[in-house]
Amino acid sequence: CTTYDADGIDIYFLNHWKPNSTHGGYTNITTTAAVQNLFKTVRPLGSTPTDTRLSHLLRPYLAEVADSIERQSRGHEATVKPGNIIVITDGVPSDDVESVIVNVARKLDSCGAVPWQVGIQFFQVGREPEAAEDLKEMDDALSGTYNIRDMVDTVPWTGDKGQELTAQVLLKVCLGSVVRRHDRSRV
Repeated sequence: CTTYDADGIDIYFLNHWKPNSTHGGYTNITTTAAVQNLFKTVRPLGSTPTDTRLSHLLRPYLAEVADSIERQSRGHEATVKPGNIIVITDGVPSDDVESVIVNVARKLDSCGAVPWQVGIQFFQVGREPEAAEDLKEMDDALSGTYNIRDMVDTVPWTGDKGQELTAQVLLKVCLGSVVRRHDRSRV
């Protein structure tokens, strides 16, 4: 993923905040080694407060998007890059993720943001059937049910039967929520 953004990627965890950080994330990561080191040192634990964390990340971003679009209407350049959020999860969210996504999509539509302004990619690791069902529903039906932009993609991965985490799977994870060709690909 670091290949697609010269500024690097930002990584946030649901139940871990980077010490001495106002936003709680690890930002501007540009190397594979840095990503690997981060995932070696931070261990998942606790509940899955996905909507709380998404709200915390997207609220200021949406304000920046609206401000940038308003400035563009006066002849200025766009200042906010599209955002691609990858949620790596093994369980069922302990809160209402669907409402957050619907709210974000409606705000993006109301301010005239480009269709690819925000993508949310859920990468389910493991075999939790309820999580798989909920995530598939958000991927397949959310935009139609609420008449909103399609900005969610889901990739399940269990590692069963010798299943490998291939480049194709990782491309779908990194780009499936913003590039339709990857969204429709089967892995």
